[in-house]
Amino acid sequence: MSVVLTGLGAVSPYGAGVKAYWTGLTAGTCAIRPATLIDTTGFRCRLAAEVPDVLPGSRRISRADRLAHLAAREALDDAALNPGDRRDAAVLVGAVGGGMLEAEAWYWRRAGRGDAGLPPPDGTERRTLASVLPYSHADAVGSRLRLYGPRETVITACSSGAVALALAFDLVADGVVEVALAGGADALTRICFMGFNALRLLDPGPCRPFDRDRRGMSIGEGAAFAVLESAAHARARGARVYAELAGYGMTTDAFHVTAPQPEGEGMVRAMTAALTRAGVTAHDVGYVNAHGTATPQNDRIEAHALRQVFGEGGVLMSSSKSMIGHTMAAAGALEAVATVLALVHELVPPTANLVTPDPNVGFDCVPGIAREAALGCALSNSFGFGGQNLSLLFRRP
Repeated sequence: MSVVLTGLGAVSPYGAGVKAYWTGLTAGTCAIRPATLIDTTGFRCRLAAEVPDVLPGSRRISRADRLAHLAAREALDDAALNPGDRRDAAVLVGAVGGGMLEAEAWYWRRAGRGDAGLPPPDGTERRTLASVLPYSHADAVGSRLRLYGPRETVITACSSGAVALALAFDLVADGVVEVALAGGADALTRICFMGFNALRLLDPGPCRPFDRDRRGMSIGEGAAFAVLESAAHARARGARVYAELAGYGMTTDAFHVTAPQPEGEGMVRAMTAALTRAGVTAHDVGYVNAHGTATPQNDRIEAHALRQVFGEGGVLMSSSKSMIGHTMAAAGALEAVATVLALVHELVPPTANLVTPDPNVGFDCVPGIAREAALGCALSNSFGFGGQNLSLLFRRP
């Protein structure tokens, strides 16, 4: 069964809405700036790509839940579903950090003043702290938007948002549901920022994917969702179709907790499986939205894997993380939306901050300026810690 995307929603470091997101990406605007949500004193890197203060809703729910709700609502409104389809829609949310930002703030206040100096959480704090676990996102989105189909939270590290889309594909293709809302959300957290600093994986400046002199990644935050439904269902209700999710590939390296398999073997299998499932060849793919974290190891191994699938320089590729940072669980969903829009507009977003291309990468990474390109198929790669690999293959309808 053909599965199509009929609604898109995004909240990014450019602000609320898909329009702001696409405008920022295609302009090559880098949104990685000094962090304000957390204290970065003493850290090697003090930058992050934060969402501007555009989040409506009660402070009784976490920042991550508010990001998810805003993006999910835009996707549903964009799809113009009837009340029955909305009611029965499945909800799949990729998550990692949950409401950790608020939990950390509460703990920091208690640790700073001593247990006796801080009263127990009041009602508002208890409600916020209850959302610390990542599974809260699916419940928050489903309940607030009155979606009463299956609900699932996906936690596969940095590929979580992309895996949510893949599992939604299965639910629709297998006839379990007619409509699914899927995506990912993550807010900036201290534990993430501190952890990557401790690992020395963050660039003190804005990250530079595929640049010869890259020094590491940048942290970001955001959310993105898509409405998926069968092509027949979309036709029957006269829906606008952005693209077909023609196939995906999901693999696990089982190699190391953080490091990718040196030859990119799991990445190759994921990309190949996506092509096979979609019934297309490598020559049919015009663009790859790369995982592109800007760490020396990840960029080199991803490029090696791409060469094995597409041949040397056989496809255009770029990294959205060069502009919005690595948005963790939201990354796969935000990058999927970027890939779909690249197909719709036949315009490849650039890789920002790419001054001296790494000669060992061997691909045109679209430095600095967006490029027009006739695209029939495009691939979005998400490769998480632990070797959790996901490739999504999108096709023009």
